[in-house]
Order: sequence, then structure tokens, then C-alpha cells
Amino acid sequence: MSTAIVMEHSGADASLLQSCGTADSLASLEDATAESTANESSEEESACAREEQSNTKAQQSTHTESGATPRPNSLSLPAKGTELWTTHRDGEVKLRMGESGPEAEPPLTVNQMFTSTVQRFGNYNALGWKDGEQWKTMTYNEYYKSCRTAAKSFLKLGLERYHGVGILGFNSVEWFIADIGAILAGGFAVGIYTTNSPEACQYVAENCQANILVVENHKQLQKVLQVQDKLPHLKAIIQYKDELKEKKPNLYTWAEFMDLGREEPDTQLDDIISSQKPNQCCTLIYTSGTTGQPKGVMLSHDNLTWTAYATGRNVTLTDADKLQEVVVSYLPLSHIAAQMIDIWLPMKAGGVTYFAQPDALKGSLANTLREIRPTAFMGVPRVWEKMQEKMKSIGAKSSTVRRKVASWAKDVGMQTNLKKMELNGTLSRKPLNYRLAKRLVFRKVRKALGLDRCTRCYTGAAPITKDTLEFFLSLDIPLFELYGMSESSGPHTISVSDAFRLTSCGKVIPGCKTKIFNPDSDGNGEICFWGRHVFMGYLNMLDKTEEALDADGWLHSGDLGKHDQDDFLFITGRIKELIITAGGENIPPVPIEDAIKEAVPLISNSMLIGDKRKFLSMLLTIKCQVNNETGAPEDELTPEAVELCRKLGSNSTRVSEIAGGRDRVVHAAIQEGINRVNEKATSNAQRIQKWTVLEKDFSITGGELGPTMKLKRPVVTKMYKDQIENFYKEVLTPATPDNPLPPK
Repeated sequence: MSTAIVMEHSGADASLLQSCGTADSLASLEDATAESTANESSEEESACAREEQSNTKAQQSTHTESGATPRPNSLSLPAKGTELWTTHRDGEVKLRMGESGPEAEPPLTVNQMFTSTVQRFGNYNALGWKDGEQWKTMTYNEYYKSCRTAAKSFLKLGLERYHGVGILGFNSVEWFIADIGAILAGGFAVGIYTTNSPEACQYVAENCQANILVVENHKQLQKVLQVQDKLPHLKAIIQYKDELKEKKPNLYTWAEFMDLGREEPDTQLDDIISSQKPNQCCTLIYTSGTTGQPKGVMLSHDNLTWTAYATGRNVTLTDADKLQEVVVSYLPLSHIAAQMIDIWLPMKAGGVTYFAQPDALKGSLANTLREIRPTAFMGVPRVWEKMQEKMKSIGAKSSTVRRKVASWAKDVGMQTNLKKMELNGTLSRKPLNYRLAKRLVFRKVRKALGLDRCTRCYTGAAPITKDTLEFFLSLDIPLFELYGMSESSGPHTISVSDAFRLTSCGKVIPGCKTKIFNPDSDGNGEICFWGRHVFMGYLNMLDKTEEALDADGWLHSGDLGKHDQDDFLFITGRIKELIITAGGENIPPVPIEDAIKEAVPLISNSMLIGDKRKFLSMLLTIKCQVNNETGAPEDELTPEAVELCRKLGSNSTRVSEIAGGRDRVVHAAIQEGINRVNEKATSNAQRIQKWTVLEKDFSITGGELGPTMKLKRPVVTKMYKDQIENFYKEVLTPATPDNPLPPK
């Protein structure tokens, strides 16, 4: 392996940066959880509040406003390779090929795409990681050779065709090599969430019939050892970091594992590779299971290779021989978004992926970004929000002059970028005040963030507030929203520099199609996908596959959305989340929840209640510190929250001093914010009548949030049922001369 020179970071002008709230040490992103990631929904969470309807065939056209088109009949049992779906591990599907354009691109296996890149960019760096204080790198030639060695080692350990290789750990060179090695050897690459319990790991390993499990360290190894006896297909375990604390049969270090295949002949592996087809499964992505057991999303070679091609083409990734793309890998690789952004897109273009430290989201990500200076960066909303909070906190402490300069620059940045947005990315000449603001402020902000080379900043996996989008836009950092699902191999719509709108998820990737199913009078309906990125089916789950795919092959997302006149897609809610009040009014909760968080910056999470109820109520949590080790919320408020309390005239420093209405000043401020939101409500039914502040914030460890930071509404409803029932208890009015009868 080659070793790169240590990358040095030259500090920006800290004094000026502070006026925009940027400092050398940016946000500690400790509670932007490691299990966050494409605005990506899963069919597991979105499943089907859709009724079986008549046989009328749904029209298949790009951006089809399909009236009240009934959903086609359920799927029928297909012959192998002739239908668009399968649930069998060895199944083959008919590819959604087109006659021209991106959808006509010849299908490739993972090996074919990889070898093409090696032929073109073999001596270019492919992967980079930090060893102590030194950055080391691996070329594409070395990368491919290592993946082949791993594949031969897997085969020697007994990996069977169409069986899983489960990978449980933080992003690393070994993660990538195990993933691709499993695919080359004819198995399934299966990422497992690092936050999974032993039982959850067992479920995934059992479901994919894993022959081999690859774990990061002793902590993850213990989970596997606890359930090892319940995994009849398991033949070996590999630990890729740290020394083994104990020797056990069929337990290998990474070095021992790689040695197994190093001298093995290539014949068996080459035979398997040559037998692989683009329309066969190679990767399983397990949904986070917020409403039931996780489902294994079957992705084919073509799903991965074509999506990498179509997405790279859409966002104009440059090939390595022109200008090498650079990304930082830190989001969980058990998610398709991280895999697409970190593994497949860079491979297609010959880009280089650098690995962040395992504590990236506890603070070190900021340093990695400054050292690596990526050309593209994907941040889940919580990452951008934490940056925003830290920048605002530091900016508030700046001198009056610096604050005025920053405020002026942000006004200029906002106006210029809004105009640029309206003109679809083209300004004939940048105004003089913008050029001055860029020189004085924007460049230095970007440098401090490590985004000075970054031409594409993305956000996805969960809704992001308009406030955060506008904050970064004013600093000349437009955040481009993505939208997609595990079931669409990641992205389906993407915002790009010459086509984006605030709060929109962009336009459909060329070669794919969007249909709005059963739109209402405002154009809102269920978002449906078509294209070669649509998954094969759920492993061994016929009924769930039938719920997700209709008879014409359209993927039903479970998300509600609409297009504007320029075909930009806007997500307006989720079918499963829609609140239907006792009075029959349909209310999407997310816009109201976001409005509350914007009106009351002290609020961390909010959840609207009201399904089958007479009025709306809300559960609220306060921004608090997070335990760096466990990710659990603590009682102490964040510095930003303490500062907000001081401005209100409150001395509270803990959640316990505010929860349940204990702090009257804060209580009044929250009520004021809710009143402002209520004033803008479109009807009385959409007004929040009652609310309460809970004793602790929502978290993954607490169970209220899923691995991608999505709110688990059924779980929260169950956990806080007493508080919710208190909202709706009938208050008996005493009988008086003016009120002679008690209420019924």
C-alpha cells in the first residue's frame, strides 16, 4: 500500500470567522447520531395505508398526475427472469430497460464496473484512512486485488452462493473490502446497524442465512457470541479491529482472514464472477423496522451500478483523470445512502473515499473535513443543525462590528442566492457586494468548515427545516436535498446547482419516473417510483413485496407529495403519519412540528397527537447534552439552550427544571411560540390545544428514534400514553346557577 503525505490544515482568520459563528473547532456533533442518513424513507415505515382497488391500469409516464387512478391488482407468481420482481435469494428479474437515454445504458455487474475503473484509474488513490496522525492510501489496483483476496478467503471459509456476509462495525477499509469481496464471491453483502441488540443481529443473520459475520471489535463480537448457537448457517467470525481478547474456533483476525485467500488459485472465484448476472441480487439492505421486523431489501448488481451511473451523470461527477472527486465516509454503511455515496459513486468516477474517525459524530468530523476538504459532502439534517447551532453560539459572542459585517454578508448571500435559484443557477454577473461578501466572509466560513473545495453539499434521510436551509444559503452554502428509499437503491430525486428550490427534494433523476398516485385537489398524492433503481423485492416476503410494488412494477413509497409547475417534488407527509381527527380532518404532522421548532428554538423534538381525537396536542422535548459514549440524552441543557433561557429571563440549566411546566418563564415562551403557529393554521382543527414538555429528549438509545433519526411515532405513543391520555381527560365543570347542568 502507498502512504500519503500528512495533510496539513492552515487555519483561517478566526477573528472574522467568529462573526459568522465559525471557529477552528466547529460543532461537536456528539448528538448528531451515528445512525443517521438520501431524504430517505423505507417502505417498512411507509407501508401501505393503501386499499386494494380495481383492475384499471395505472398510467406509466414521467411525473404523471394520475387523477383517481385505481391501483392495479396484486402481483402474480413470476417465471425466473421474466418479471420485474422476486423474493427468492437466487431469483432474477427483468430489468426496466429503455430504448434510449440513461435507461438504455448496458447493464453491468459490480465486478464489471470495478474492473472498468481499475483499467482507467488503477494507479489513482481509491481509499484513505488515518493511522495515528498519518493519512495512508490505497490505489484502485490494490483495492481490487484486496477485494479478490477477501472473496477467495470467504470461499475458503465456506461461503455459499446467495448466502449473507454480515458486516457489523464503523466505516473502514475492511468494511468496503468485506462488502465487495462478499459480492465477488457470489454471496450477499449485508450491513448490520452497530446499534443493534444481539437479538436484532441474530434476526438479520438468520434472515440472510449468513455464513460469515465480520465485526469491528470486541464489543460487537460479544453480540454475535451471545447468539452464535442460534445461527445454524454461521461458519466463521472475523474481527477487523483490535487484537482478539480470546481465541475461539472459527474466529479470525483480519490479517488471518486475508492470509487464507492470498495463495488460493483464482479458478473458483473467476468461475463464480463469470456466472454472475446484472439482474441477480448482490446486496441486502435491512430496513430499520420501526413498525415491525426489518425486511431484507434485495438490490441487484444493476440496481447498484446503474444508479451509480445515472446519479453520477445527473450531479456531473468528474472522472479522476480530469479532477478527482473526494468524499468523507462517516454515515452508517448499513444504509444504502452511505453505500451509494461512499462506495459506488466514487468507484464509478474513480473518486477517493477517506474514512472519518469512529467518534466523527462526537466531534472529530469537523477536523476530518478540514484535513480532507471533500469535493462533495452528505450531511443528515442533524449534522447541519449542529453546525448551525455552534456557529450561532460563537457568533453571538463576537464584537458588534463583526456581527454587523456578518449580518450584512448574510443578507447579501441570501438575496444573491435566491435570485440565482430563480434563474436556475445562472447569474450573468455577480453583484459587487456579493463578491466583497465572498472575500470577507463566505470563503473563510467555507475554509473553517472544510468545505472550501466542496461544490455539492447534500442533505437527506429526514426532513430539514427551512430555517437551517436559509441559514446556510445566506452563507453561500446551498444545501441540495435528496429523496429516495432503500427500495430505490438510494436517490430518486436530487437538487442540483442549476435546479433547486428551498424545501424541495429536487427533480427526478433522468432515466427514472415519478407518478403521483390518487392526487387530491391540491395535487397531493402518494409518490410512486419507476426505474432501474427500483429494488428486486423483499427477501422471502411475498406479502410485503406485493404491498410495495403494484402489478405494473411501480414502487409505492408511502410518502405524500406533489410537484410544482416546474416539476420540483415537495414531500408533504407520510400516509402512515397522517392524523385523521375525530372530525374527519386530515392533518400532516411534520409541517406543524417543524413550525413549532422554528418558533421556539429551545425545542429539540416535537410530536403532534390527534388521530381520532377531538383536538390536537403535542409532546415536546428540550435541547440537552448527550452522553458521548452511550448517545443517551442527559439532564443538562445545551449551551445554546442555556443562552436562550437567559434571554427569556430564566435561570434554568437542566431539563428537569423546565419539564412539566416547572419553569413559568419558559412555559410562557413556549405557549407564545405555539400561539404564533396557531395563528397561521389553515383551520381550527389544525391548532394545538394542549402540550407538555417531557423529562428527557428523544434518542435512538431511548427507542423513540430509529437508526436514521426518524421518529418512531407508535413507540412514542405507547411510551407516553399516560401524558397523552391526560390531554384528553374530560374536565368536569361544577354545577352553578349560571351552569345548572354538568357537561355530558
